[in-house]
Amino acid sequence: MSAESMATGQNEHVLRVFRRRFREWRGQRPFWAGLFTLFGGIPIAYFPYASLKLGNLTLSMETTAGAGSLIIGVLLVTLGLTMWFHHIVRVFAGVASILLALISIPIANLGGFVIGFLFALVGGALSISWVPGKPLPVPPAEAVHDSAADADGGRPSAG
Repeated sequence: MSAESMATGQNEHVLRVFRRRFREWRGQRPFWAGLFTLFGGIPIAYFPYASLKLGNLTLSMETTAGAGSLIIGVLLVTLGLTMWFHHIVRVFAGVASILLALISIPIANLGGFVIGFLFALVGGALSISWVPGKPLPVPPAEAVHDSAADADGGRPSAG
């Protein structure tokens, strides 16, 4: 693949194929539920270990509940990935993420300053409510016409 072919758009079909396959993959699982749950786990796990430097002043938010926050955050990220790659257990993952989000309020700095709590709560609710789509019905095949009957104007032949 050369630079000229990319500039002229000769390989544009590769991007279309990737986008179509990703859209099909995304439609077969609770994608947005997993994404919200994953994004909910990151601030819950991050904020207890964060420190912010402002010039010579260091603002540290390390708490004694850091281990609990880390466990809750890692579990939420794992549940988000589970929703994507093992969507059969979506109801369990949704209930578990809602429970972990509620537990994160007292344990993990108000659930990652409410940001992680809300993301995990919405992700869990989306996971519980998601159901697989039904396949589209296949249209019935048209009847095969006899070419001899068509030549006679639709009248059946006698022999």
